[in-house]
Amino acid sequence: MKLIFLLFDSLNRKALSCYGGAVPTPNFDRLAEKSVRFENHYTGSLPCMPARRDHHTGRYNFFHSAWGPLEPYDNSYSRLLRESKGVYTHLVTDHLHYFEDGGMCYHSTFDTWVNIRGQEYDPWKPTLSADREDLKKTYDPRHYDFADIKRSHHKLQHAVNRGFIQTESDFPLPQCFEAGFEFLDAARGIDNWMMQLECFDPHEPFHVPERFEREQDKTHDGMVLDWPNYDRVTESEEEVQSIRAKYAGLVAMCDDYLGKLLDRFDAENMWQDTALIMTTDHGYLLSEHDWWAKVKMPQYQEISHIPLMIYHPEFAQWGGDSRTSLTSVIDILPTMADMFAVDIPGEVTGRSLIDLLPGEGDTHEVIVSGVFGGPMLICDGRYAFHYRPKWLDSTNLYEYRLLPMHMRGPFSLQELRHMELAEPFDYTKGVSVLKIKARDDSKRIPNHDGDGFEDADTRLYDLKTDPGELQPFRDAAVEKRLLCAAVSVMKIHDAPAEMYERFELVDYLN
Repeated sequence: MKLIFLLFDSLNRKALSCYGGAVPTPNFDRLAEKSVRFENHYTGSLPCMPARRDHHTGRYNFFHSAWGPLEPYDNSYSRLLRESKGVYTHLVTDHLHYFEDGGMCYHSTFDTWVNIRGQEYDPWKPTLSADREDLKKTYDPRHYDFADIKRSHHKLQHAVNRGFIQTESDFPLPQCFEAGFEFLDAARGIDNWMMQLECFDPHEPFHVPERFEREQDKTHDGMVLDWPNYDRVTESEEEVQSIRAKYAGLVAMCDDYLGKLLDRFDAENMWQDTALIMTTDHGYLLSEHDWWAKVKMPQYQEISHIPLMIYHPEFAQWGGDSRTSLTSVIDILPTMADMFAVDIPGEVTGRSLIDLLPGEGDTHEVIVSGVFGGPMLICDGRYAFHYRPKWLDSTNLYEYRLLPMHMRGPFSLQELRHMELAEPFDYTKGVSVLKIKARDDSKRIPNHDGDGFEDADTRLYDLKTDPGELQPFRDAAVEKRLLCAAVSVMKIHDAPAEMYERFELVDYLN
């Protein structure tokens, strides 16, 4: 078996024409014609690294901790394949978060890896000589406030990096695919490998090569406006359309380079012996619900409902089919394990999707999704229940981990001063863990940038009649059923006792 795991970041399902989107994506369509397309695939923990921990471990992360490293007791598909069946695992990525403190231990589970530099605020090029006053003439202060030295460091780093990205071949995504093709050259004629080809695009900032620019994708008054704040929309309608066009341009670039990979499959007849999984970590709000981005607001369908396509040589005859069974990011590990005939660890709560390739089948009663400490989405494919916890601050909130790292640095001494040792959870393999009281001033998402959760009221939507989630309503019977199912999910994840109190679910335990 050979497997390519193609992972994009922030790929909105409705940006793909094969999912009914308005952006022409002929190569995603090509893949859809070859693969089985999953129509009800959902996120779990958000955002970037929590989603990857879900992928790697086959479990939801957000009940126990926020953004953080892969823990010593965690299962990981790359390590599992390598240690169980000697599968050679290789990672190609331009995702900068793997190489921050909060992304430790993921890339090192692979035999080899390639780190492509320059995305977003990757600390790639020195900023010592950056002329803020000169940059202010190019970058719109609403997205690039260089006057705020403390908060604008990452925007400044990106602006400096961007000065070294002049031609299409300088962009990280083309370099990712080129590195992926180099691996395929080295692996030609060799069996038993998995390559994860992971592209940060179409994540913001929406910097796109000229070839993929669209008519609406123009700067205003010569100013760059392509990195919306994770906040309410304040831009004009014309500016919103320009930003959306920039995102569409990045999707078009992803589509174009996916086409080069599919050309390789065609030319070398890789369809006979190589599987391909294509998905993302989460979606992205592009002004829907009057919001940009993710994390702060509810996990609307634009964020939580994501694309997944699986091609498997042994199930090629079902290419072009779609499945409506409810699936989740936690199903990635068991699906990979099943492909390579590896036993699925007992701690895994996800399910292999291989049995769904030839037809519909049982998967999850509900999926749950959320950011640690925030609201929880409970979805059964028909109803989306956005459920507000009792508290949105750090009241009765604890993180359980052995590697106390936030996104961009370690936990503060104030956070660590009162930590204690907690009994093992059922997934920690008998290992006790640190119990660390969450603080309102901790650097976890979203308050790492001084923000918090907003627009977090409890709401129920009927996705059959209201797929855009525009008409919230309440139905006690539906809500009770979904909450009972969510409690079952929490139980099989050995959620901490205080999480039931936080979500006011103690009465549902019996």
